[in-house]
Amino acid sequence: MATSESNFNEDIKKDFYIPTYILSEDASRSDDVKLPDVPTCPVLVFINSKSGGQLGGDLLNTYQSLLNKDQVFDLGKETPDSVLRRLYLNLEKLKSNGDKFAVKLEERLRIIVAGGDGTAGWLLGVVSDLKLSQPPPIATVPLGTGNNLPFSFGWGKKNPGTDQNSVISFLKKVMDAKEMKIDSWHILMRMRAPKEGCCDPIAPLELPHSLHAFHRVAPSDDLNVEGCHTFRGGFWNYFSMGMDAQVSYAFHSERKMHPEKFKNQLVNQSTYARLGCTQGWFFASLVHPSSRNIAQLAKVKIMKKHGEWQDLDIPPSIRSIVCLNLPSFSGGLNPWGTPNSNKRRDRDLTPPYVDDGLIEVVGFRNAWHGMVLLAPNGHGTRLAQAHRIRFEFHKGAADHTFMRIDGEPWKQPLPVDDDTVVVEIAHLGQVKMLATHDCRSKSVHDPSGHVNHDCDDGDSDGEEDDSVVEEQRKFGAADTFKIPEEVDISHIS
Repeated sequence: MATSESNFNEDIKKDFYIPTYILSEDASRSDDVKLPDVPTCPVLVFINSKSGGQLGGDLLNTYQSLLNKDQVFDLGKETPDSVLRRLYLNLEKLKSNGDKFAVKLEERLRIIVAGGDGTAGWLLGVVSDLKLSQPPPIATVPLGTGNNLPFSFGWGKKNPGTDQNSVISFLKKVMDAKEMKIDSWHILMRMRAPKEGCCDPIAPLELPHSLHAFHRVAPSDDLNVEGCHTFRGGFWNYFSMGMDAQVSYAFHSERKMHPEKFKNQLVNQSTYARLGCTQGWFFASLVHPSSRNIAQLAKVKIMKKHGEWQDLDIPPSIRSIVCLNLPSFSGGLNPWGTPNSNKRRDRDLTPPYVDDGLIEVVGFRNAWHGMVLLAPNGHGTRLAQAHRIRFEFHKGAADHTFMRIDGEPWKQPLPVDDDTVVVEIAHLGQVKMLATHDCRSKSVHDPSGHVNHDCDDGDSDGEEDDSVVEEQRKFGAADTFKIPEEVDISHIS
């Protein structure tokens, strides 16, 4: 039995183990585990121990028992930017000293992040901001409520098992996974300083400062405009505005007041449905004034690829609009669907690739409209695909609206005088993800993902729909960090 367990531990080390001296510049190699060769798939593991109720803590213990505990991090105790900064500075020092082990390990390094979509987005934002020469690809463990990111890339949407066999099975899938790139999107909000009151975006509820959806732009930033408040942020999955964000805001507000009622995934989802009813989302045309419709609230413009701005015609019945990057929304629904060849030709539409630099813009009238997503080939009202999109809010229609980024909602004040609030979304860059070979996300560069899309339903786009809501989080980010080329890193503390 002891021999069998010893062999098992050796297999884990051979495939996934990272020696301590690689992780900490203070560690002595002589005191460390000796490995005959570089692991096949060395992994850094980040776990939000607060996610999934007790599951986050249990998962943390299991990973630490299987791997070097120094390569498994509790995000409640150490931030990913501090971990990665320390690791990559140390790797640079080791490589400059001729450590070939460090060179190969950096080439093979992969990241596992376990938590909700907000936790995953935090890691993606940090890796993107660090601008590493060899950024590691990221696998996401579904440990939240919506789990749109892991579901999009084949990792499932149900909370995982936390025992050793489940973790080992996941590690093996990570080793066999393929790399995919995913677009990231920059969001900017600008408003003139009001004569009275406040028009700042309200930070999403219950989030630490580093994870706020928006950061105020510094006076020295190129995006700053004199006399205006300018904020910036980013997202990986979606930005939405209107009634779905209002229901999400109600959910988060209730959870903040009664956190003890929100510890079960099924209970959370049923609460969403109840709030959809009480907020009038199922009977929007009767309960809510037309001034809340998107066409009344904002003038919307899009830019196709790199060209001129053009007005986007929004049907007057649309009360919710979603700018979608991934083929997963509200816990796994696909609002864009797969346009058939006629619609692709007539309306210049494409399948929803995650790395084509285009964002899908979908509209919904009410929750009943969103229910169509549950039917085969169901989808929302396809409004456009764009490289950039701009919302211009003017005084008059309403004093506020609701918005959310990757599931995190806020109540956004609108102009109180004759001025404009502008929200602009633009393609920012890409980051590497790990995906299973049968995942639903498709790359524009992968011929195997270019399937026949002529099976779309026959409904007209004016009659199509999207969803209710769900619970996720937001985009985080580290302070931008890059090792300057001219710096001799051996002198960096």
